[in-house]
Amino acid sequence: MNYPAPSSEVDPSVIFPFELDTFQLEAIASLNGGSSVVVCAPTGSGKTLIGEYAIHRALARGKRVFYTTPLKALSNQKLRDFREGFGYDQVGLLTGDASINRDAPILVMTTEIFRNMLYGTPIGQVGISLVDVDAVVLDECHYMNDRQRGTVWEESIIYCPHEIQLVALSATVDNSDQLTDWLNRVHGPTDLIYSDFRPVPLAFNFGNTKGLFPLLNETNTKINSRLIQNRKRKGEGDKGRGRPEAPSISTILSQLQQRDMLPAIYFIFSRRGCDKAVAEMGDIWLVNPDEAYQLRVQIDDFLTRNPDAGRAGQIAPLYRGIAAHHAGILPAWKALVEELFQQGLIKVVFATETLAAGINMPARTTVISSLSKRTDTGHRLLNASEFLQMAGRAGRRGMDKQGYVVTLQTPFEGAKEASYLATSKADPLVSQFTPSFGMVLNLLQTHTLEQAKELIERSFGQYLANFHLRPQYERVDELERLLGDTQAQIDAIDEHDIEVYEKLRQRLKAERQLLKTLQEQAQSTRQEELGMMIGFAITGTLLSLKGKNITVAAPIPAVLVGKSQGSGTSPYLVCLGRDNRWYVATTADVVDLYGELPRLDLSPNLLPPASMPIKPGQSRRGNEETSAIASQIPEAELSTYLAPEVSQQLARVTAVQAQIEAHPLHQAGNVAVVFKRKARAGEIAGELAELQASVEQQSQRYWGEFVNLIEILQYFQCLDNLVPTQLGQIAAAIRGENELWLALVLSSRELDNLDPHHLGAVVAALVTETPRPDSFVKFDLSKEADDAWSSLRNIRRSLLKVQYRHGVALPVGLENRYINLTAIVEQWALGVEWVELCENTSLDEGDVVRILRRTLDLLSQIPHVPYLQDALYKNARRAMQLIDRFPVNE
Repeated sequence: MNYPAPSSEVDPSVIFPFELDTFQLEAIASLNGGSSVVVCAPTGSGKTLIGEYAIHRALARGKRVFYTTPLKALSNQKLRDFREGFGYDQVGLLTGDASINRDAPILVMTTEIFRNMLYGTPIGQVGISLVDVDAVVLDECHYMNDRQRGTVWEESIIYCPHEIQLVALSATVDNSDQLTDWLNRVHGPTDLIYSDFRPVPLAFNFGNTKGLFPLLNETNTKINSRLIQNRKRKGEGDKGRGRPEAPSISTILSQLQQRDMLPAIYFIFSRRGCDKAVAEMGDIWLVNPDEAYQLRVQIDDFLTRNPDAGRAGQIAPLYRGIAAHHAGILPAWKALVEELFQQGLIKVVFATETLAAGINMPARTTVISSLSKRTDTGHRLLNASEFLQMAGRAGRRGMDKQGYVVTLQTPFEGAKEASYLATSKADPLVSQFTPSFGMVLNLLQTHTLEQAKELIERSFGQYLANFHLRPQYERVDELERLLGDTQAQIDAIDEHDIEVYEKLRQRLKAERQLLKTLQEQAQSTRQEELGMMIGFAITGTLLSLKGKNITVAAPIPAVLVGKSQGSGTSPYLVCLGRDNRWYVATTADVVDLYGELPRLDLSPNLLPPASMPIKPGQSRRGNEETSAIASQIPEAELSTYLAPEVSQQLARVTAVQAQIEAHPLHQAGNVAVVFKRKARAGEIAGELAELQASVEQQSQRYWGEFVNLIEILQYFQCLDNLVPTQLGQIAAAIRGENELWLALVLSSRELDNLDPHHLGAVVAALVTETPRPDSFVKFDLSKEADDAWSSLRNIRRSLLKVQYRHGVALPVGLENRYINLTAIVEQWALGVEWVELCENTSLDEGDVVRILRRTLDLLSQIPHVPYLQDALYKNARRAMQLIDRFPVNE
């Protein structure tokens, strides 16, 4: 690529005192060429530098940059980093619970905050909050895959004004070309900058009870053959011993220490497992005396400032260079662990996979203790992206020549599964786009329904749906062409002629059906007459035989020789045929009886062969005597008798047949082809209609969800003629998982006069996620808070019912059986100390902070929501003051 000469104020060689990688130069060139960029590169490869360049360039132009991240912790980290790099006053922060220097030229924020800014901006316009914004950096853009929050990234890209450049920084994904093509369509010119180069290469190892071994072959393309041989030998010798054993943590850490592979992040997929691992380390020291001194100074200083923040059972291990890191830990303690780890003072962190999601904590080694994890639907193998995200934390640029990834033997997975994941490509991005009540109301406040539909149809989800439906779209086009060609051939023939001919064909079919019915009725009547005549017939009577028991091609003339008692009321008939064969028949086998012909004079001694049983269907050859008699039987003439109605119907059939044969289509000889084409046209039209309906249903999924939400909002009178009502405006002003639920509650007047601590408890119930079933709180919820929650049950029940009817599954507050959990919010607001609070619940400290922060988030919104009561505004502010203290406000 030819790089345009940058101006001196944004020359990357001046800004960065080191040689840039090719992909970094390509990204800078694209930005300077006016394009947005999607930068896909491995974790730790230097993607952030491109975002930093965008900041330098904006500052040089006197413009601003928004830097968005998926996590508050990552936003706080970026705030610290950018303050250090660009100056304290140059950087601001916006998160759900913090607003610092919001007019700064560099504004760090969570992606949700950026999306919320865009809601009030009409299509194609730049809102007040985005004036002078030169670029928006979407860090960790692969978070689009996040099931709960991925929709925020899509909405941010869709709503962002086209004149603002986007810098989307993503880990490697399998469909980065699709992501880039989508941005080209919905935002503007966008270049894909892709690199699979890792500045610090990774070496994959496999650990078992015997030690550490290379996982892959020399070319890193498949499993190390020695591991396969070992497995085979072990399988042969260990029959009946059960599943393989996992190596102990101390064994693995000992191996890492001996091979100079520390510091390490040791991934364990449960909080309890991380805490247990710390406890199992006993009195092991992983730091030297100098490092121990530095640790002691910083930890002591932290505990002096925050005496309640020390995590039980983990203070002593931290002095020895050992820590845990997971969502159940107090944020302040977690931040200390991160800081010490980045300084290289902590040698092993036992962490859940959340640490892999963006926090800047690279290590020399990552240990992945298990290749499967528990999910809502049971255990499953890690997917490639999850594995690569954790593996990518290994190898510190500028510090390590090599990074190490260690996977471990478990009773359920071994080297085979590890090598599969280590050699897999990253998973593709999928869409998590999900319309919400807030989205519907905010869009309809500033857009028409048609414009809202256009925005919905610009989602990445819609793009992928259209992409995957491409074969069906092509088939629709093919069927439409085929139907058009077939119809053109049909249209070349006079439609009136076809219509007349078709009517004649249908009439002939009906007349023939009627003829058949009349013939059957006449046959039945004739059969009854023959039955009566046979009853009076005597020896020598001439008749014709053909039927069920006389299976011949044409009726056989025969003479009645005698009768025998049958199984029912009708006798069996013993006859001699003109072919000189004896037959035993029933009256149903008699086709005709010739009463008008003279009977044959037969000898009373004429008898059938003794070997022939007198049973219907029996037949024997005659002899010379019977041959003479058979020759006297005259050749039967076909009966010409027709019932009058049959004769008349036959004439009608003949007449219609003659009309058909005289028709021009029939005479042209292409009748069959014409009707075959008409039938084919019908088949094609049917297939086309079915396929179009299926494509319509799949392609309109997101719009269908949007319309369902509109109908629910209309049911609760939040929309009037698609314009938000007062209640709708209340819901539009709220940010939450179910804005309609929150609006219905806040506008119900049920919370207006609650004391601040009671209000905090009820607000917690509105937004708290369903906890583990065994969670408990020893405090009792006050009667006031419990009564207030009870008063909301009808609203909750009504909304759940209407949502269910429309196929919507948005959360509607805490289930009643867990309501007592909110007592911790009430007690915290009443001034209970942190240690006492945590001693009276089974929840981890991090979970308690999360509940209090979610409560605080909604309380902080209430004063800014229109049309509520002054008392509620006042109590919400007071509740915030009571709750927002350390460690919640850390």
